[in-house]
Amino acid sequence: MSRFANLADKPKASSKSQIQRTAPGHEDGAASAAPVASTSRSNSRAGRKAIAAYFSPEMSLAMHVCARKHGLSLQELMAEAFDDILRKYGQSPVGG
Repeated sequence: MSRFANLADKPKASSKSQIQRTAPGHEDGAASAAPVASTSRSNSRAGRKAIAAYFSPEMSLAMHVCARKHGLSLQELMAEAFDDILRKYGQSPVGG
């Protein structure tokens, strides 16, 4: 079953200001004491674009372990790796 299978059953809100998600653990749509507004977004994402890829569980673990070992976040480690790849192929690195 698709993880998006229930989306067709949900009513559509007329505007973004009316959209409200429940706190984690309350996926059944029950009322929550701590609703989470969908309009809140991390400032660290402002002006940024996501890059996604799928890797083996072993690669994922190795990247997480390496990042933790060097006191970096996974995003910082990946930005460093992407900069290295850009240098390798003659592009100027842009940083993260």
